[in-house]
Amino acid sequence: MTLKLYNTLTRREEPFEPLEPGKVRMYCCGITVYDYCHLGHARTCIVWDVVRRYLEWRGYEVKYVQNFTDIDDKILNRARQEGSSMEEISERFIEAYFEDMERLKVKKADDYPRATHTIDGIERLVCELEQKGYAYRTNGDVYYCVCRFPSYGKLSGRKLEDLQAGASGRVDLEDPENQKKKNPADFALWKAAKPGEPSWDSPWGKGRPGWHIECSAMVREKLGETIDIHVGGSDLIFPHHENEIAQSEAVTGKPLARYWMHNGMVKVEGEKMSKSLGNFITIRDLLERVEPMAVRLFILQAHYRKPLDFTDEALEAATNGWHTLREGLLFGHRYGEQLGWNSIQENSQSKIQNLLEQRFQEAVDNDFNFAGGLAVLFEIAKKLVKEGNLLVHEGKTETPPQELAQQWRTLVELAQVLGLEAEAEAVKEEATGGLSDAEIEDLIQKRAEARKAKNWAESDRIRDQLKAQGIVLIDQPGGVTRWHRQ
Repeated sequence: MTLKLYNTLTRREEPFEPLEPGKVRMYCCGITVYDYCHLGHARTCIVWDVVRRYLEWRGYEVKYVQNFTDIDDKILNRARQEGSSMEEISERFIEAYFEDMERLKVKKADDYPRATHTIDGIERLVCELEQKGYAYRTNGDVYYCVCRFPSYGKLSGRKLEDLQAGASGRVDLEDPENQKKKNPADFALWKAAKPGEPSWDSPWGKGRPGWHIECSAMVREKLGETIDIHVGGSDLIFPHHENEIAQSEAVTGKPLARYWMHNGMVKVEGEKMSKSLGNFITIRDLLERVEPMAVRLFILQAHYRKPLDFTDEALEAATNGWHTLREGLLFGHRYGEQLGWNSIQENSQSKIQNLLEQRFQEAVDNDFNFAGGLAVLFEIAKKLVKEGNLLVHEGKTETPPQELAQQWRTLVELAQVLGLEAEAEAVKEEATGGLSDAEIEDLIQKRAEARKAKNWAESDRIRDQLKAQGIVLIDQPGGVTRWHRQ
């Protein structure tokens, strides 16, 4: 089977062929750290986390790099508002980022370069652009001359003449920055220092880098001149990624990336998310009311390139879906010992496992169709839930224990590819209010004694107590009471 992905650059699906067989170099445009991460960040980080996980599952050795933009006007503005510093603001929200991502089970990147740690590489790249005639100085600033790069616009599909005409119509002639440009579409590579702002010494005087040049330098420093996959949100296609291409390829003469991939934007109840509309939702606010794995499932149920609308109804449906998957993932922890799995040897993969994994791979190989892969997981989980109910109510299953063990292990493996994890002990405590199996058995024994004494009120009280904590009792002939966690 061949993995195919949609390449924004060519506007078509293409077979994936890395530069070096078996190895993938992947770069994700990360977070500008001036505030807590929001729903859009959640989608971006989860989607590319799962793409990386899937590539690793397919056998590739992946080097995954995601940057932090830690010098930016928004960071400086927040620092001024709080009477703080750029460094303090950046550190606070980088720490918050890792806290949010840990809750969402996003794996850490192999490297997290920062713009402020890449100043030497940024200066070197700007110098090379200047030497090759792609950049020009003006009053301490350095600008990229877009008309020198003939293929400018190839990623976004925009034509330079249209961009120039459109920009000239919007240019404020009183704006000092626009007066410095040779062309309205040119963009800053280096900005002259302003009073009270951080700055670095450079061949052009004290100043700081422009936004676009930072990623070009970080990609080059951490992954090389040409990488396999460059990813980010679709809002970055223009101008950020377009400008990255212009900067990097003008210097190296080589493609910056073989494949460009972009995830769709996020809406909230049909509206674009913004603070002015009052629908700006941070990840930590969302996780106060929705389970992390339900959020992850919700994001993966939509194709990564399509828009995604966060609604209460959709999140509730995703939560219900996660509970089904969670029950399937907990099947082995709850019933494995009862089914004698300890005595079952883990042999080579069975035909069932191979078939299920093959169906999962066929779905996801089609431009990372995670929704199609999830369908396989739900099929397995529902079967296991059904068998668990049979075991509880009838004391036996329809499917042989060895086959159930194989199905469960397959479910756990494929769920891990998608980053969906059920923590058995935590879920058990949540469902039972911390009651152990021994405590439950003790209460059931006390209820049996109450029933024997015909103390029906006490018997009902114990049943209701257990039911309130997710424990279902099933009275069977002969005075035997079976139970299971709901």
